[in-house]
Amino acid sequence: MKRTLISKTLNLPGEKVKVSGWVNSRRDHGGIVFLDIRDRTGVVQVICSAELINDVKDEDVVEIEGIVGKRPEKMVNPNIESGKIEIKAEKINILAKTEKLPFELKELNASQPVVLDYRPFTLRNNKIKSVFKIQAEAISSFRKTLEELDFTEFYAPAIVPTATEGGAEIFHIDYFDYDAFLAQSPQFYKQIMVGVFERAFTVAHVYRAEPSMTTRHLCEYISLDAEMGFIDSWTEVMDTCENVIKNIFIDINKKCKKELKTLDAVIPELNSKIPRLKLREAQEIILKRTKRDNRKEPDLEPIDEKEICLWAKEEHGVELVFITHYPTKKRPFYTFPDPEDPEYTLSFDLLYKGLEIVTGGQRINDYKQLTESIKKWGNDVKNFEFYLQAFKYGMPPEGGFALGAERIIKQALNLKNVREASLFPRDMGRIDQRLSLLQPKNSPSDQETKDKKNE
Repeated sequence: MKRTLISKTLNLPGEKVKVSGWVNSRRDHGGIVFLDIRDRTGVVQVICSAELINDVKDEDVVEIEGIVGKRPEKMVNPNIESGKIEIKAEKINILAKTEKLPFELKELNASQPVVLDYRPFTLRNNKIKSVFKIQAEAISSFRKTLEELDFTEFYAPAIVPTATEGGAEIFHIDYFDYDAFLAQSPQFYKQIMVGVFERAFTVAHVYRAEPSMTTRHLCEYISLDAEMGFIDSWTEVMDTCENVIKNIFIDINKKCKKELKTLDAVIPELNSKIPRLKLREAQEIILKRTKRDNRKEPDLEPIDEKEICLWAKEEHGVELVFITHYPTKKRPFYTFPDPEDPEYTLSFDLLYKGLEIVTGGQRINDYKQLTESIKKWGNDVKNFEFYLQAFKYGMPPEGGFALGAERIIKQALNLKNVREASLFPRDMGRIDQRLSLLQPKNSPSDQETKDKKNE
């Protein structure tokens, strides 16, 4: 008998079906047992005789044949889509048995470290699963919007010969006895692809060796990157970014109603333009609102980012705000200086509920100016010769932006920690397992093993 997905059983009253999935819960009532079975489409109640069900328990994988019937009116469950029907089991086959569960899955009253220690198991929790269904939709929306704007997707390498952003926050790797690094960003490659497709985007894993354990930082995250050529103004890049964000919110609201309800989350409708402020303008507003004078600082402090988002909500009805014109000395070498004030750049960050979720701006497209900027930042031009070919042989005015997938989901769903929006978080304390539980590199036991081999 062919399997029927649970969502399809709603329209099959009186028919015999076979459903397959995990046991979400078991409730014994005398000689009758009620099972909630879940598959990728939902949950359905199954009525079984005690003799038929035997030792089936939560998280066992089963297939059940039975007749679809309507629930008694008093037994209707309005909280699930299949709440008006149930299946009376005639046959149960256990496909896989579970071992004793480490803790109860549905309520999941466990600390975040424990939740991550048991990640393959806890990802099955309905709330956690909903986070990543929404994240998948956000990434799908990013792709769809840019494809409709005639962007072409490409795939950037993760192993690179030099640091994109510079600085010490980069992972060094041994590459066949040569030095290489994990990419901090697909920046160079998406700029190269502007010379190929004019408009290009990628969904890339990027790596930052940030010695930080805050609620906003990860060592590996998903970067949604876009780059576009032949721009008339750097504000076109911001316009495209705003369009992407607006569509992400629309698509999540449209396609993830069930998940949003599960998480009790509300995604805003962007019916008005996202406000745009220069950094110094934002700092003036913060000074008037809080008496904190950070007007000489090259960036906003986290407390200031929260404050300016509150201002945006009060004055414009949105919790997002573009901050533009960051100081040239605090932006990467490829960022385009403002011709009217070269100490500042034609760049922007997008803040959402007090957290930066996007960075972007116009890039330097002139080969000579770019090489001079590389030198000015203390870099060796020889290390960038491959990248510079794209500009040496002609590059139009261009710019782009990068959106952190985990950060936008964290903010949209009001999660407490960005790790909650990462399927398998990497940070200073964890690579799946806690690093404290792993054997350090070149530990005594490693050396003992090598010595034994040499003997």
